[in-house]
Amino acid sequence: MGDDIHCIRFGGLTATIKAQGAELCSLKNAGVEFIWQAGPAWPRHAPLLFPIVGRLVNDEMRHQGKTYRMTQHGFARDSRFAWAERSDNSCTLVLEDSEASRALYPFAFRLAVTYTLDAAGLDVTLKIVNTGGETLPASLGGHPAFNWPLQPGMSKEDYALTFTNEESSPVRRVDGGLLLAATDPSPVRGTVLALSESLFTVDAVIFDRINSHAVRYAAGQGAGPWLSGPWLRMSWRGFRELGVWSKPTGAPFLCIEPWRGYASPKDFDGEFTDKPGLMHIAAGADEELSYRIEIGSS
Repeated sequence: MGDDIHCIRFGGLTATIKAQGAELCSLKNAGVEFIWQAGPAWPRHAPLLFPIVGRLVNDEMRHQGKTYRMTQHGFARDSRFAWAERSDNSCTLVLEDSEASRALYPFAFRLAVTYTLDAAGLDVTLKIVNTGGETLPASLGGHPAFNWPLQPGMSKEDYALTFTNEESSPVRRVDGGLLLAATDPSPVRGTVLALSESLFTVDAVIFDRINSHAVRYAAGQGAGPWLSGPWLRMSWRGFRELGVWSKPTGAPFLCIEPWRGYASPKDFDGEFTDKPGLMHIAAGADEELSYRIEIGSS
């Protein structure tokens, strides 16, 4: 096993994880790749978003009279994690605060990410521990990008997201990466979100009042008939929001993103600790969140 990547296996499933960003960069079922393999359209696979999700106003974080520069989605995705444990079907990586991180984010923390494969899919568990003496304000999110379409010969419009529950609440949008105050009507019809490039012409679709605990991504509409081919089901625990995104200019990937937090409101002008959407983790306490990707072919 090299220091840069680790491949885990279970039956016909394989997953590859990089130390850089603790990023999932491949997830295959019987050789079929589900994860976007980066490229000119977007150079990432499945970054982890910490300690913020989205952008801050002017990319600045204010805390106790000081201003810190924090760019979109935080620094974890560009940080090298340490391997804590590696086995045939699981691995754990850890990122802890350092002199470099405290120059951006003046808090003590430990972020552990565990990937575990079983016969049906991949579990991703994220645990934030407050190792400092003051309350830890933070957001955390997954950002996995899946191939869209999932197999050659299909069109993007063949695909849909089907939620476990109806999603009739209005959705949020961003402008310049910042959350707009106005809401848009939900694009979900009952439980089904028909996918098309036009859905993302004004950037991500943000479900800040998500009613479901899982969503299925496959070719076909709603309860069926499903078209044959690869499919995946993502479920989550502890996350309270969901983002769905692809490049507004069009790109062959779809991101399904469980979040705990979201971008700063466009008019927010306060202390970071007062920003909406943050977790506030007491000294010595922790928060554990997880999501699962089940994959298959029909």
